[in-house]
Amino acid sequence: MSVCRRLRAHTLVLAGYVSVGLVFSWPLPRYLSTHLTGSPYGDTGVYVWNLWVFRHELIDHHRLPVFTSSIFSLDVAANLSLHNYTPFTDILALPFLSLGGPITTFNVIYLTIAIATAYAGFLLARRVTGTTAEAWLAGLVFGWSPVLVARSAAHFSLVLAAPLPLFLLLLHRVGETWRLRDAVATGAIAAWAALCDVYYGVYCLAMAGTVIAFSGVRLRPRQPYDILRSGRVSLRPVSWWSGSLHVATLAAGTVVVWIAVTGGGEWTLLGSRVSVRSLYTPVLVLTVLVMLQLSSRSPWTLAILKPQDPWRAVKLMAAGGTAFVLPLAPILYALAVRIADGRYPAHPIFWRSSPPGLDAAAFVLPNPNHPWFGTWAHDWLARQPSGLIENVASIPLIVILVVGVAAIVAWRQLPGIWIALTAVFACLALGPFVRVAGIDTYVPTPWAVLRYVPIIGDARMPTRFSVVVMLGSAVLFAFALRALVNLRPRLRPAILMTIGGVALIELAPVPRPLYAADVPDFYRWIAADSRNVRVLNLPFGIRDGTSSVGNFSAASQFYQAFHGKHLIGGYLSRVSSRRVRDHQRVPVIEALFTLSEGRHLTPELHRRATARGSRFVASTCLGYVVVHLEKASPDLIVFAENAFDLRVLAEAGHQRLYGTYLAFPPAHQGDIDCGPQPRRPAQLLLTQLASDPD
Repeated sequence: MSVCRRLRAHTLVLAGYVSVGLVFSWPLPRYLSTHLTGSPYGDTGVYVWNLWVFRHELIDHHRLPVFTSSIFSLDVAANLSLHNYTPFTDILALPFLSLGGPITTFNVIYLTIAIATAYAGFLLARRVTGTTAEAWLAGLVFGWSPVLVARSAAHFSLVLAAPLPLFLLLLHRVGETWRLRDAVATGAIAAWAALCDVYYGVYCLAMAGTVIAFSGVRLRPRQPYDILRSGRVSLRPVSWWSGSLHVATLAAGTVVVWIAVTGGGEWTLLGSRVSVRSLYTPVLVLTVLVMLQLSSRSPWTLAILKPQDPWRAVKLMAAGGTAFVLPLAPILYALAVRIADGRYPAHPIFWRSSPPGLDAAAFVLPNPNHPWFGTWAHDWLARQPSGLIENVASIPLIVILVVGVAAIVAWRQLPGIWIALTAVFACLALGPFVRVAGIDTYVPTPWAVLRYVPIIGDARMPTRFSVVVMLGSAVLFAFALRALVNLRPRLRPAILMTIGGVALIELAPVPRPLYAADVPDFYRWIAADSRNVRVLNLPFGIRDGTSSVGNFSAASQFYQAFHGKHLIGGYLSRVSSRRVRDHQRVPVIEALFTLSEGRHLTPELHRRATARGSRFVASTCLGYVVVHLEKASPDLIVFAENAFDLRVLAEAGHQRLYGTYLAFPPAHQGDIDCGPQPRRPAQLLLTQLASDPD
């Protein structure tokens, strides 16, 4: 095919995806500057803030944008190495923020990324199937799959899935060519994935491991005898081993039934109290024993293939690893600083209570984003652990049908590597223990062990493996379409148009729910203040992805993108417990934490915090207090008004702007200096506030 014909073909493919993208996001194209696909009060607000703070640190302050003092401004600079920072989109946004503003820029990037993800899925499917129309439908299924559309309402970083199919495409090419440049490109794409979301960097490593493992083994019939050293050794299990397995399996099964029926019990053994009430460990033991039984009786065994050129394979892996690490150097540096400072947030992984995975039924539910038939699926998923968005994993029913039919009539045309990749990640997405239709079976999955493995375990939410499941399903969909079309070549246009039409109808999330992103005018007043005053938002708190002290709202950082002043408090994906403890030592902050959680102050804490209020204002250069009226309790508002001597400046919707005496003309500020530069390092300021006398 000539260059012009190839360019024309790719232009038509992209034009099709652009059309679908505009329709499937409707009415967002009408409200690019005023609405978002997720609430500013949720994670979407923080992703908009990401664009602003990256530019703020890099362009305005000429600093490495993996640290910021814009939040937690009374403490050391916030380390963004473990935050869902989306550096890739932050870089994309740099030239556009001054022109279109944060909201428009964010929406345009979202629409562009959705189209790019579908196109990347197309490139992968076309590479492995050699078809165009079938690959276009695969790209459609992946780019606007229910899982990615649902994530656009909160987890914007997970929408940035374009690197995943491109990584598999280049990995496929490396397996064919064994060229150094392809290995380098593969590593660079994995780094791109990590710059979109750290989970995706981990997924690239997991996908590479799965593909290499599958390519390096083969099933072969088990031989009755094998030569080992100088003698013949039977591969059939000896009688004592087989008998022991039978006895152990029967015993474990009896214990499981006993606990399920009676609830278990406890007793004293050799002076120690033994309690057996949970099914988790007994079912784990039973599962392992059953797997050993099946393995010992299987007529097949795994044969490990010898690499064609081991040293060249090592060289390719080293080149890919280097290309992966180098683009991540700033983030790795920030991570090293965090570890050296003792601020790495270590969250213990509990055997029974770590984040759960998907309910197996989630894979076959109707599209919960669909306005016609997704309501009941939407409501059922919303009641699952971790909520709606974490549990959306619906594989389109047309994909299940087409792949199922192809598996019956042309199963040899469905490559085992893609079946294995999809199955492995589906198993991981189920989490540590299998649930089916709301029933916990207690059967462990590989994730029960892998969650303890360094790096892999950092992808702590197993539900998100469903993105790779959807990618594998889309590629299998392309193979299945090719197989069915080959059975009836003359009906190819009719088959593809019919299946494509059904897919478009099933995937359509129109109209998309949108959220108003109105910015009250008083934030522009704050922005116009040229001094280095701080802003306090009520309710107040410190929040991360797993915990919260106080009640901090992501909207506070969303609005910071418009006023630009330092915030007291903040939200990041990971916050160290040391930062929380340092803030809690300040009586005023501890009082704000307590009241923001809806609790009452002790008389002593109330006295100490109120007595230090005016000193807190002067030391921190606190100029403005924004109260979110629908969330702040009356007690919190009254405390802040009295402790900080606040005056109402403006009110808009559910927000009220207060000013301290520093918000008024300089003649009323005495000798307080709130110039462009902080008067002392933030860490020393927090220490001084904790030791101030009443």
